[in-house]
Amino acid sequence: MESVDLIEGQAAPLPRANVDTDQIIPKQWLKSVKRTGFGPYLFWDWAHDSEGELDPEFVLNRPEYADAVILISGPNFGSGSSREHAPWAIEDRGFRAVIAPSFADIFRSNCHKIGLLPVVLTEDEVNDLTEIVGDPSVTVAVDLASQRVTAPGFEASFAIEPFVKHCLQNGLDHVALTLQHDADVETYESSRRAFKPSLA
Repeated sequence: MESVDLIEGQAAPLPRANVDTDQIIPKQWLKSVKRTGFGPYLFWDWAHDSEGELDPEFVLNRPEYADAVILISGPNFGSGSSREHAPWAIEDRGFRAVIAPSFADIFRSNCHKIGLLPVVLTEDEVNDLTEIVGDPSVTVAVDLASQRVTAPGFEASFAIEPFVKHCLQNGLDHVALTLQHDADVETYESSRRAFKPSLA
């Protein structure tokens, strides 16, 4: 996974509370276990009208937000089922961070595993930032090193677990973390009795 350091660019406002994983990526699109290819189906029911045509009023369909790398939403983002496809779809759409007042625990954990940064700010801070990015020309910066979010006339800090921060900054998913102990695994494996099954 790619390391996370400074995420800077356009932010798209989606000021809705309780955005659940079925709204993020509806069940009919869960047809693959690969992490790619889900971006076009992100927020499908909101992005399309009853005829299946793109709704030009939906924020992510508006051309002025086409390059957004940060998503700003409401409290309890990512609630509902634990499907990993939800953060996959957000990442595949080009987002690198999601800012909200709160996240569902499993969704937040699934984001960490793929290098998508969930940032918790207070509800007032999120409301202020949502208003600011109503101007699509605004640039927002999420600095993981300093744990700060900045925009014109706006600055706020966020908390993150040190171990999670270390993994994100160094691009370490669970596989990469395990491979850091490759020498220990090799030592253990070479010391096992020959009749025991290999762990490789």
